[in-house]
Amino acid sequence: MTKHFSYKLLVVALSLSMSGCAVFQPNAKKKTAATSEKSESKDKNGIKPYNKVITKDAKSDTGLFTVHKVDDNYFYEIPDSLLTREMLTVTRIAKTASGVGFGGGKQDTQVHRWEKKNNNILLRVVSYEIFAADSLPVHEAVVNSNFEPILQSFPIKAIHKDSVNNSYVIDVTDLYTKDVQALGLPERPRKQYKVSRLDENRSYIDTIRSYPENVEVRHVKTYSAGDPPSNESTGSISFEFSNSMILLPKVPMKRRYFDQRVGWFARGQVDYGLDAQESKTIKYLDRWRLEVKDEDLEKFKNGELVEPKKQIVYYIDRATPKQWVPFIKAGIEDWQTAFEAAGFKNAIIAKDAPTKEEDPDWSPEDVRYSVVRYLASPIPNANGPHVSDPRSGEILESDINWYHNVMTLLRNWFFVQTAAINEDARGVKFKDEVMGRLIRFVSSHEVGHTLGLPHNMGSSVAYPVEKLRDPEFTKKFGTAPSIMDYARFNYVAQPEDGDVALMPEIGIYDKYAIEWGYRPIPEKSATEEKSTLDKWILAHAGDANYRFGSQQSGVIDPSSQTEDLGDDAVLASEYGIKNLKRIIPNLIEWTAEDGKEYDDLETMYEQVLTQYNRYMGHVTANIGGVYEIYKTYDQEGAVYTHVDAAQQKKAMQFLHNELFETPEWLIDQDIFNKIEFDGNLERVRNMQERTLSNLLDFGRMGRLMENSEINGNKAYSLLNMMTDVRKGIWSELNRGAKIDLYRRNLQRAYLERMEFLMTNEQEAIPAQYRRYVSRTNVNVAQSDIRPIVRGELVNLQRSIRNAINRTSDTLTRYHLQDALKRIDLILDPIAKS
Repeated sequence: MTKHFSYKLLVVALSLSMSGCAVFQPNAKKKTAATSEKSESKDKNGIKPYNKVITKDAKSDTGLFTVHKVDDNYFYEIPDSLLTREMLTVTRIAKTASGVGFGGGKQDTQVHRWEKKNNNILLRVVSYEIFAADSLPVHEAVVNSNFEPILQSFPIKAIHKDSVNNSYVIDVTDLYTKDVQALGLPERPRKQYKVSRLDENRSYIDTIRSYPENVEVRHVKTYSAGDPPSNESTGSISFEFSNSMILLPKVPMKRRYFDQRVGWFARGQVDYGLDAQESKTIKYLDRWRLEVKDEDLEKFKNGELVEPKKQIVYYIDRATPKQWVPFIKAGIEDWQTAFEAAGFKNAIIAKDAPTKEEDPDWSPEDVRYSVVRYLASPIPNANGPHVSDPRSGEILESDINWYHNVMTLLRNWFFVQTAAINEDARGVKFKDEVMGRLIRFVSSHEVGHTLGLPHNMGSSVAYPVEKLRDPEFTKKFGTAPSIMDYARFNYVAQPEDGDVALMPEIGIYDKYAIEWGYRPIPEKSATEEKSTLDKWILAHAGDANYRFGSQQSGVIDPSSQTEDLGDDAVLASEYGIKNLKRIIPNLIEWTAEDGKEYDDLETMYEQVLTQYNRYMGHVTANIGGVYEIYKTYDQEGAVYTHVDAAQQKKAMQFLHNELFETPEWLIDQDIFNKIEFDGNLERVRNMQERTLSNLLDFGRMGRLMENSEINGNKAYSLLNMMTDVRKGIWSELNRGAKIDLYRRNLQRAYLERMEFLMTNEQEAIPAQYRRYVSRTNVNVAQSDIRPIVRGELVNLQRSIRNAINRTSDTLTRYHLQDALKRIDLILDPIAKS
């Protein structure tokens, strides 16, 4: 890429040249009298004259390295001053093949160091996984155990000499066109798609751009694949990769050590220099370098707000539709209140990206700029990744990816969760000010991630459910103490409650977490400040507003769930269902538009079902649930506590009342006859079967067994649950009542699940996912599960036999006769053969 210089800059350059100052022109080398015939050919080491390698036809781009393109080859010109400096290389998939997902996914992060060795430049891979201070004797052992591998060696093609530096020219074409796995496709997708080799004839470098602190490479790689995700006839798969090589600071930022009681993105390192009789991993936070100016230190110590040495600045992509820019900016600057708690004013600001006329060289790929990037994509999402220094955790840059279709997601959530009480949500196209407010909410949430905060799924449980119906309370505190929870919109509030707040804002927890992670503690080392950080946590111990609950891959702690509100999932879900019952009769009217087909009606009906299923999941998690409240030795009480038996029994009754008893209110023929010719029977069966399978899960059963062993009669045991499930799902048997089609389907689903429990073992988790999945592991064959299942089937068998002769309905009788036969085959599988 050739940089465009303004006329003013050209005049300055010419004036400097005429006044005797040298102007560096990489493509215009002046020959001197010292130039000899020998300089026109290679020297004895194979190094050519500079102008024989970087010819007059080269296209050059100055920056961290000067990058030259000569024909189809790319050269780096690396100055002496950058040799041995550490650089972070982040490899992402920028564009993917159909069927893979969407671009932007980080594939690999490595620290690299360029070194000169004889007549070669080596690219080394630096690891910070293990560490010991260089002042300690063990440091030598760590160095010996951590020899830095050489990723690639490059012969020096030419040397450019000037009065300040030597610069070494190397050809890096092969680094990006050959199969260098660290800069391309990782091992897992290679196995998944059965990749055999890189096809170099269909791989190429698209662009290499150099900026003052980073070099950005885009290259396309095509792999021969035995099982490509799409276009199978090609037998191959193509990706566009992005490699960002970022210069790391000479002096790393002071670390701040991690504590699980405050949620934070963090990184780990085994420190062999600690006074510990084991290999101990230390973790430290990912955070921006916010420092007090020297001249403001006394003001800061006296409690005055001060501006940081360097602000966090987010630029708004030029491509962003103008009507949404103010709302995205507001979401960014909402965090100023949290940084004020940390002692800083104006710590984070939003700016418009400069126009091409204002700054033709400005680019969102320049690591000096963090950008909210607006992507014209059907993906209904937004995300906030960041790049950080592995030595210290310093966040160097962050780009928020804002996909256009996130507005669809927001519309659907806002409609289904608030339309019953909120006229602004009754429709499929919101007013700009309504959608803008929703965009501001998502903007704030994503910015929180870029500041270092993960999801805090344990936040919303701090508020009593009834308080979410209180206008005064919700206007002051929002719907959760943290905007980092998935506490979307206020589905609890009822129409009679008045002007309640509908969404969270930067809350109590957010301000506390930012203060804990960012407030400078002057004149103390990272280790010394740990005691102060502990005091800040203990000052709020036991206060649910300051609690962090991690995101779970499998829900064990029911107080740390996604998409939930309040301290009682049963009560909150009951209120939520009341509102869904108000929406269903109005769906046709609220989605209507003359001349339009019924696609929006179908979409919104599906959204109602999705929300309804969320409530079932929130409640089910209480059965066999275990609370997890992080504590340290100096805090009283247990970290893990089983959910109270009464709450579990209440949750079971809710499932019978709201799901297993056919939810007739969801069955609306006026809706169905406009969106489908069939499907409702299977839809209801699928919803019921899904929750039933979730309820009768091996891990949940294991926790119920352990709870009854620990707490005895005070526990809600596995036997209690299995008995309650059977009696509720087969309640018609005691009454001799007719069993309708929906219930017959549910009862057959129950029998199939019981057969599954009798014949299957707990599924193994693939090795690559084990670190992400939380569950209770059970040896099913050696547990009480099958004896209890067998006992329940025998009890059911007896009840069905007694009920058959009491029913006068033919289909009910056939169904019960079939059920008996199914139970016989489960209890005596040999009879199947």
